[in-house]
Amino acid sequence: MKDAVYRKNPNMVFREIAGEMILVPINRRADEADSIFVLNETGALVWEFTDGVRSLGRIAEMIMEEYLTERETVEKDLEKYIGDMLSAGALEAV
Repeated sequence: MKDAVYRKNPNMVFREIAGEMILVPINRRADEADSIFVLNETGALVWEFTDGVRSLGRIAEMIMEEYLTERETVEKDLEKYIGDMLSAGALEAV
C-alpha cells in the first residue's frame, strides 16, 4: 500500500472556518450535513500532502518528520484515514 498514490476529489473543497478544518462536497445540498467532514490537524496535513503524485510511503515519511512519530503508528493511522476518505469519496486512486 505504501506505493499507492491518491488525489483529491475535485468535487471536495477544503476550508478553515472558525478554527475548524473541513471538507465539503460541492455537489451536495446544504441540508446534507452528514457529507461535511471535520479534519483534525493531522488529517488536514494528509489532505495537503495528497496531491496525486506522492505515494503513501512518502506521505508517511513527511508526517513522521513533522510529528517525530514512529513509522508503524503513522502507517497504521494513515492507512485507516485513507480508507475512510476513499469510502467518503474525498480521495480517488491514481
